[in-house]
Amino acid sequence: MADALVVIPTYNESDNIERIVKNVFSLQREFDILVVDDNSPDQTARLVKKLQKEYEGRLHLIRREGKLGLGTAYIAGFKWGLQRDYAYIFEMDADFSHNPNDLIRLYNSCAKSDADVTIGSRYVTGVNVVNWPMSRVLLSWLASKYVRWITGMDIYDTTAGFICYKREVLEKINLDKIKFVGYAFQIEMKFKAHLLKFKIREIPVIFTDRTKGTSKMSKGIISEAIFGVLKMKFNSLFTRYEV
Repeated sequence: MADALVVIPTYNESDNIERIVKNVFSLQREFDILVVDDNSPDQTARLVKKLQKEYEGRLHLIRREGKLGLGTAYIAGFKWGLQRDYAYIFEMDADFSHNPNDLIRLYNSCAKSDADVTIGSRYVTGVNVVNWPMSRVLLSWLASKYVRWITGMDIYDTTAGFICYKREVLEKINLDKIKFVGYAFQIEMKFKAHLLKFKIREIPVIFTDRTKGTSKMSKGIISEAIFGVLKMKFNSLFTRYEV
């Protein structure tokens, strides 16, 4: 068993899942993979089960009964990893928006420096986004600026979903108290790590929009992120906020 687990949530990723799995397993550093599939109609889970025969003991699968949200998928993956001996647990998308080669850089940042959380950041050295329309780049960049201003976190890419956590961070955060299920989940996890005084580091990565499959972004997800952040910050100031 590797000491690092990559959690990949999926919903209708049959066009990408085999390629992403094989790319991760071709890296010079060894990673295990856990796919958390939300009952994809396109049979993503079936493809993973087929690949498990080729990567026995390294490729794992959680099949859930329905589309329950990105945040709950990651929490299920984190809990699964914590029940085993993984020292480092990663978040990564299935659609190649996150370059698998950067997993090694994220790993080294946590394993060989003082970082407890390392973020693959689109904005720490400018704007490193490929194939997004300017309107979406601007929305994402402004959202991260807004979250940084509201929360006081010294993080440029607050909504990033390409992350390495040391085991101790996920053990310290009460995962059962995470409120958000969409992309605001990414903000909430960083905010709680920040409140717990963990060392958070950003390293620059190039984010490339998917070329296969469809985006899961929706107006509801954006609304949760905008208004949820205000509520989260307010609660941390004036009520007992559980981390």
